[in-house]
Amino acid sequence: MPGLLPVFRKELADHFNSRRFIILFLLVLVSGLGAAYVAAQSIREELGRASEMPVSVFLLLFTASNGTLPAFITFIGFLGPLVGLALGFDAINSEQARGTLSRLLAQPIYRDSVINGKFLAGLATIAVMLTAITLLATGLGLPLIGRPPGPEEIARLVLFIVLSVVYVAFWMAVAIFFSIVFRQTATAALASIALWIVCAFFVGMLAGVAADLIAPLGQDPAPAQVLRNDELRRAIARISPTRLYAEAVGIIMNPSRNMLSDLVLASEVRGMVPGTLPLLQSLLLVWPQVTGLIALTCICFAASYIRFMRQEIRA
Repeated sequence: MPGLLPVFRKELADHFNSRRFIILFLLVLVSGLGAAYVAAQSIREELGRASEMPVSVFLLLFTASNGTLPAFITFIGFLGPLVGLALGFDAINSEQARGTLSRLLAQPIYRDSVINGKFLAGLATIAVMLTAITLLATGLGLPLIGRPPGPEEIARLVLFIVLSVVYVAFWMAVAIFFSIVFRQTATAALASIALWIVCAFFVGMLAGVAADLIAPLGQDPAPAQVLRNDELRRAIARISPTRLYAEAVGIIMNPSRNMLSDLVLASEVRGMVPGTLPLLQSLLLVWPQVTGLIALTCICFAASYIRFMRQEIRA
């Protein structure tokens, strides 16, 4: 595809040299390292008091929290979308406003090379950033907990990085779409942030309200009613990609979890043997969430691609 590599290199250099990306990178880095350090200190104290070492101590570095700071995966789930939105909200409309897009397309560069190069450059930037932050948090926490990870724990950590890259890439694709739809960068940024706020905060609240309307509990609800209400609430909340990411990462990074719901009845506990799930079983448990995230990312980028290819660009 002529022109793809030059556009990719140019956008990648712009991302790494921009002050916006450096500020966001430092914000996520400081938050992630702080969460990892607090978790490592808490794990070290617990291991000193415990008679036997729990399973998957290394993964607790990213999922544990003592209440002072949220867990590492919580910070990534909250701050990651901001990075994706910052990389994409002015990808197209800023060049249209400066008049550089028409001059770029006047060169022997295909139009689809522009949108593909911008998306791939943002994807590479996200992958490098998340991998670097995760490795730095690992290097900070390993000397404190004193236990190296096993092969399965490393595989779970790699899968966590891949899921995080896909999750942040979804928000970047959303921001690129808004940058194509809206001519003003401020409007595109506000629309992207508004969608993120709705998905991160309001969808969960509305899911609870909708579940209570469809399957009300009443004064003395039966166990079947409680389960139906909880299933409806979780099903509606999965409209949000934030919920899909939280469920997928929560299962992948915690082998002790063998179900998505936190609601467990006494009749279900009877006969269950506590233990850990292998990686394949954990992945199968959240496979709908993983495929949903990938599908949403592809759909958003496909919508951006189609809209950009049909858009009229004038000098």
